[in-house]
Amino acid sequence: MRRRLARADAVTAIVRAVNASLEPEKIADAMIGGIADWIPVPGWLVRFGDEGGELRTVATRGLVPATETAALATAEFVMRAGDIFCSADVSADERLFPNDGFPPAAVIALPLESRGRILGAVVALDRAPSAREPRFAASSLVVLRAALEPGAVALDNALRIQRAEALSVTDDLTQLYNSRYLSQVLRRETKRATRSSRPVSLLFIDLDGFKSVNDTHGHLAGSAALVEAAAVIRINARETDIVARFGGDEFALVLPDTGSDGAEMVGARIREKIAVHQFLRKRGLDIRLTVSVGVATLPDVASSAEQLIHAADEAMYWVKDHGKNGVHVAGTDGDTPRNANSARMAGIPKDAATD
Repeated sequence: MRRRLARADAVTAIVRAVNASLEPEKIADAMIGGIADWIPVPGWLVRFGDEGGELRTVATRGLVPATETAALATAEFVMRAGDIFCSADVSADERLFPNDGFPPAAVIALPLESRGRILGAVVALDRAPSAREPRFAASSLVVLRAALEPGAVALDNALRIQRAEALSVTDDLTQLYNSRYLSQVLRRETKRATRSSRPVSLLFIDLDGFKSVNDTHGHLAGSAALVEAAAVIRINARETDIVARFGGDEFALVLPDTGSDGAEMVGARIREKIAVHQFLRKRGLDIRLTVSVGVATLPDVASSAEQLIHAADEAMYWVKDHGKNGVHVAGTDGDTPRNANSARMAGIPKDAATD
């Protein structure tokens, strides 16, 4: 190891590698790749925290669940202690308590420091105990720390950028995407749909009677209800759908590669789940809300993002004007909206209603 570290390009190579990307996972993997040449063990983990204090594992290599648990405990110990950690056998090391279930393994872990703060740790784990505790010469430790610091700074920068980007497109209250990001996605998806001759649909969802929650129980209760509604909508949207808070008590979903029938089904599922949800139970209340859902599809009723927004908005207000608690597809004004009270909303006898 001393011979490898003595090479003039040893640190230069790892500095170049960790600065080749702005993706935290790629930076951490490059860090592992560099020091794995110096510490040849099969198991690796990089644990790092962002400026908000949230810890995350940004890279692993060669670990199984049991050894990953031991590596995580080691990483968090190193971050607390602020110094290198070496153990001949983590399963018998009293510093890692509780260590029940840890497999016998030798471990070396080093702190990752950026801007004078220890924000993470890199853990090297051998899947067998060592006859003695691993040790480093002081000169080797100096070079190791010098090699790891650029990686830690690169990770810190990448996570700061990632966090800033997330905040710029995220609604503070609901943690859904915000209207700014919705606009960007909708423009991108409408252009892609036009080029590929594939449909894209937009759902506008408005909470019926939400004002009464604020008026009766206060704005804090109203905010909590919005958070619950956002969670219900997100859970019942599909993995490929983009879910956003449009503003106030309005939500929007962009459904790529989805025609009006598929979009209507998504809207109907969300309407049903909201209708049975018991809002504000944690506050000792049982509030029931419904939603009015407008559906618009490109190219059926629109040829641009602006037209799609207008059509979905009009369809949503069509439901509002016809009794609420329903789903309506733009361009089908003569159809009965599909909801629990469709016959009443359409103003026709119940036995004549069609689903």
